[in-house]
Amino acid sequence: MSIEVKDLRFSYGEREVLKGISFKAERGEFLSILGANGVGKSTLFRCVLGLLKSYRGEVLIDGVDARSFSVREAAKHIAYIPQKSHPAFNFSVFDIVLMGTTSGLSALSSPSLEDCERVDWALEKTGISSLARRCFHKLSGGEQQLAMIARALVQRAPLLMLDEPTASLDFSNQLLVLSQARALAAEGYTVIQTTHNPEQSYMYSDRILALKDGLVLAEGSPAEVLTSELMASLYGADVQISSLFGDRVRVCTPKSIL
Repeated sequence: MSIEVKDLRFSYGEREVLKGISFKAERGEFLSILGANGVGKSTLFRCVLGLLKSYRGEVLIDGVDARSFSVREAAKHIAYIPQKSHPAFNFSVFDIVLMGTTSGLSALSSPSLEDCERVDWALEKTGISSLARRCFHKLSGGEQQLAMIARALVQRAPLLMLDEPTASLDFSNQLLVLSQARALAAEGYTVIQTTHNPEQSYMYSDRILALKDGLVLAEGSPAEVLTSELMASLYGADVQISSLFGDRVRVCTPKSIL
């Protein structure tokens, strides 16, 4: 599934937040939307998800205007994984993931045996089958994020949108979640994440879209986008970009300590 955003503009009252954003993500691609707080990343996600309707421009899902979708139809195309999830009740991991099937259910129907089997498949695919009967609230942050990814898979949506998925995770769990997202892109899912972390976006992304002040500052492959000049413009940070392991990893080091 492809998604194309054309000249997307959105304002909160008199304050213009998105000022003409355009990009396209294809099937099997991992796109990172990189930028500091307040540049419009979350607003962009809300427009794509249909939570904000009064935008100008277009959001096209496989060429179809996303504004034409009902909530149920949108859920068949796009799955959203938030930074954190705080269910009111302490459901088991299995039940949390099973909730992903509700987009295909009517108001009076209940999950089928096939739905439950799909939950088992999603838990196995994300490597958390052993957590199925655990209470969601008692999981680590990384395990909770993997459970939310499993729920998205059960939803059967080919486009996965992750809103700063590693923002509150320790280093090990960050790698766990991003490795899983990268693997799903390799299998044909379209994966879009927002992030503050340039090094992670370099390691896991096919392309990076850098935002500043509601505008696209740079777009391209990680090697093209992640430069000292971009870091200075995005974050006001004077850093040296260093390549490691045959340029598979790039590290940002403050010049003041070199």
